[in-house]
Amino acid sequence: MSSPYVMRPAELSDFDALRSMAVESGPGFTSLPVDEDILRKRLLKSVDSFAGRMEQPELGKYLMMLENVETGEIGGCSAVKCGVGINSPFFNYRIITLAQASQEADRRFDMDALILTNEFVGFTEVGTLFLRPEHRGAGVGRLLAQCRYLLMSTRPEWFGEKVIAELRGVVSHDGETPFWECLGRQFFRMSFPEADYLSATTDNQFILDLMPKYPIYVDLLPNEAREVIGRCHADGVPAFKLLEWEGFQFERVVDIFDGGPIMQASRDMIRTSRESRLMELEIGDAKGATGIAARDSLEDYRACLIEGAVIGEQRFMTTADTLEKLKLKRGDKARIWLRS
Repeated sequence: MSSPYVMRPAELSDFDALRSMAVESGPGFTSLPVDEDILRKRLLKSVDSFAGRMEQPELGKYLMMLENVETGEIGGCSAVKCGVGINSPFFNYRIITLAQASQEADRRFDMDALILTNEFVGFTEVGTLFLRPEHRGAGVGRLLAQCRYLLMSTRPEWFGEKVIAELRGVVSHDGETPFWECLGRQFFRMSFPEADYLSATTDNQFILDLMPKYPIYVDLLPNEAREVIGRCHADGVPAFKLLEWEGFQFERVVDIFDGGPIMQASRDMIRTSRESRLMELEIGDAKGATGIAARDSLEDYRACLIEGAVIGEQRFMTTADTLEKLKLKRGDKARIWLRS
């Protein structure tokens, strides 16, 4: 399995590609806003994070780009945010169940309600996963997703013990979402794109100022809103399934704007991290095992698809081309996850 792709730290020269992907990603993709100033700041923060220039590592954000090393094309991106909700609130709705009962009326039933929470303070967030259509296939989507967990394994103490992934909810091509139209608009008096933009560009104080402070009974919402609570965008279904495969679970917490699901997992129980191991690299013509290999260094992190063979307990034989993608040499160690 020869693949020309490598995941590498984003560079300032990637700005044009990042801006293009922000446009292509469509409405509701908050982590890729169509705003040049925000995108430049995020690139700068990622460069500083990889360079170890963050005074508080828990505020670091690591943005990676998928590059075709044969053509130089950028095919996608993904990111890891060390800690959310630290400098500004990270609001969500938790779905709670209220038991209703009356002996006199001979009634007993449950009702769901939404309550505003800020419970993920210090959690690590994986996100910003976008893969251009022309680059999809042959395991590249898995590389985008799984390289984030291998990156976290290089310096686990810098990342939260809990990890979340926020999936885009049901949003139309025009930027309209039933959940927002039936609920959020009533309190914010603005369109979904306006609220989404404010969320990406401010400290979210406007949410605390305008959001209802009391539980919202789900049964009081129109059908079209109830039906999309906890559902992800059609484009996000493969990502949802891959998150479940990794061990993430939906624990009834949703985005306050589009109602999309927020998945959760314990950092040390994520499948890719658990199944990966450090192995010494050898060069040779060997096949039989496929997976992902990554440098075990945060500062010069790189990851790529790999094919080869396990030798003994601690060595892995693969091609010289693979070592070149990782910028490693024979005898160096890499963190390797292999398909079972």
